Amino acid sequence: MPILGTPRTFHKRFKFVVEAEFASAGFQKCSELSVEVANIEYYEGGSLIPNKSPGRLKFADVTLERGATKDQDLFDWFSEVADAAANAGLVEPKFKRNVDIVQQDRDGSTLRRWSLSGAWPIKFVAGAWDNESDENVIESVTLTYDFFTLNP
Repeated sequence: MPILGTPRTFHKRFKFVVEAEFASAGFQKCSELSVEVANIEYYEGGSLIPNKSPGRLKFADVTLERGATKDQDLFDWFSEVADAAANAGLVEPKFKRNVDIVQQDRDGSTLRRWSLSGAWPIKFVAGAWDNESDENVIESVTLTYDFFTLNP
């Protein structure tokens, strides 16, 4: 008997690209994008069963890891935020940038595009150097952001 409907397709983890307002960079790994909705419980009048409703959203930070390259756009962005925080104590809105994480197929076509709004770096790791290893130095940047959306 033939199967009715369309078969499911699963996107493999082939290639990812980060596009920001300042530059574009390929990377090897990206931590998961996650959002959590707080559960608000309250009891009316002596009820033993709580009424539940959704509360505030909490977005987890995302960590990007990529091979070392000649440009230093991510580090420059981190330096601007660190300098502003050290001098004024607050990060000005101009340091928040919109960042897209693009999942690509083997041929380079876009499979999915996730947009992070109001993103800025909170951690930068230059990587470990080992002369006895033949692996590339991996640079890591952790971004925090206001919210994310999935763009078609």
